[in-house]
Amino acid sequence: MQQISFRLANEQDVKLIKNISWQTFFDTFHPYNTKEDMELFLQTNFKEEVVRNEIRDKQNAFLVAYLRKQVAGYAKLSENNNQPELAGVNSIEISRIYAVKETIGTGVGKALMQQCIQFAKEKNKDLIWLGVWEQNQRAIQFYRRWGFEKFSEQLFMLGNDRQNDWLMKKELNC
Repeated sequence: MQQISFRLANEQDVKLIKNISWQTFFDTFHPYNTKEDMELFLQTNFKEEVVRNEIRDKQNAFLVAYLRKQVAGYAKLSENNNQPELAGVNSIEISRIYAVKETIGTGVGKALMQQCIQFAKEKNKDLIWLGVWEQNQRAIQFYRRWGFEKFSEQLFMLGNDRQNDWLMKKELNC
């Protein structure tokens, strides 16, 4: 694995996070969705004001990854979105784990996941969880290799298209 470093994002990173989000989400999902649904989703979820508010929220942490000093992706962890099935569980969500397309296969995804798990352990969390589109088999296999197991499903709106996400969790031995 190549040299990958991390830092926490701050408000000066709004445009950086917005641009990575927009590009990686588009690169990953545009072949499977209409142009209209993609545009609606991207413009609603990744505009600067939304990203700024997410970064300001103390319940969120953005871990920015660098590969050879170039931005390679980021992960967003959130403590404020627990699922009903996890009521009473000390957990944290990986709400995004995005690697820039050109860095896929370089170990960035692995390093991001390691960093997320480490972050959760440092926060003394008992469980880490995420949502993933049921048709994104590449991501599902990646999460399974890390020990995540499906525990539920939820509706995900991509623009006006109703999609189904799997909810997956991993117990942490803190």
